[in-house]
Amino acid sequence: MKNSITDVPGIEIGHAQDADALTGCTVLICRKGAVAGVDQRGGAPGTRETDLLSPVNLISKIHALLLSGGSAFGLDAATGVMRYLEEQKIGFDVSVAHVPIVPAAVLFDLAIGRADIRPDAAMGYEAAEAASAENAATGNLGAGMGATVGKILGMQNAMKAGLGTASIEIGGGIIVGAIVAVNAFGDVIDPQKNTVLAGARSAQVGPLKIGEEGKFADTLHVMQTLAGRTVMKIAGRGNTVIGAVATNAKLSKTEATKVAQMAQDGLARTIRPAHTMLDGDTIFALSTGNKKADISIIGAFAAEAMAQAILRGAREAESAGGLLGLKGN
Repeated sequence: MKNSITDVPGIEIGHAQDADALTGCTVLICRKGAVAGVDQRGGAPGTRETDLLSPVNLISKIHALLLSGGSAFGLDAATGVMRYLEEQKIGFDVSVAHVPIVPAAVLFDLAIGRADIRPDAAMGYEAAEAASAENAATGNLGAGMGATVGKILGMQNAMKAGLGTASIEIGGGIIVGAIVAVNAFGDVIDPQKNTVLAGARSAQVGPLKIGEEGKFADTLHVMQTLAGRTVMKIAGRGNTVIGAVATNAKLSKTEATKVAQMAQDGLARTIRPAHTMLDGDTIFALSTGNKKADISIIGAFAAEAMAQAILRGAREAESAGGLLGLKGN
């Protein structure tokens, strides 16, 4: 076990990024296909092919999943993923061609690094080509390259976050994993201590130590003030937490959708506030195996894995773009 979503058999992960522009994308490849569901919350989503995941629609399995920076521009990276899969003859067989099914979700990272460089088809192809079942990297890479949190007081008081992943073996050989790019309007909360782990910083100047209190503004507190209510009208245009959970338990499309819904609870435990109109939080759920399991148990641990992945995404982020990250501080 690598404490990664790649602990789930059938899941490969690949990343590509531009470290100068502070953007990138992450691809989950399921070479044998995966039953998938999705749950989207928040008022500002950017997605592709999510309608296919409705239980009433034809397609039963996806072949890859794209998580990308670049706002709506980043959806272009899915074209590169499709090209890679087509070359591997992976996709939905329509007799005359194999059509890879590649749902995608994007986050807004244009306010850090360079806004004129976004993930494109070439970067999507690069990430797909790099996909491996051994990949367990976290932090400033892939879709987490430009991730930030705590933006109610503007980007100058925000913090760097990144990509996180986690996995849990729940017995009987069943594994539940999660991966997430932590790019929230609100703060990342340590649910064990109910304290801000990373988020909007106060005007206090000085180095930040992990667990140190008094240097965070606390987004919920700011929202209660007149200044906070005023700044909400102009702040926070640069968010969205996107991710996925996966399991080797057997799920139908309906059950995968339910697991995605329950996984959002992990986001709500660790992001405060979550699912605002300034976020487009989108979580996918993938099933790659045939092991029998109770859907409620899978969903409960999907939420736990998601919470753990979000905390890692905050803790493993390095400072970049003039924003402080927790790693090394």
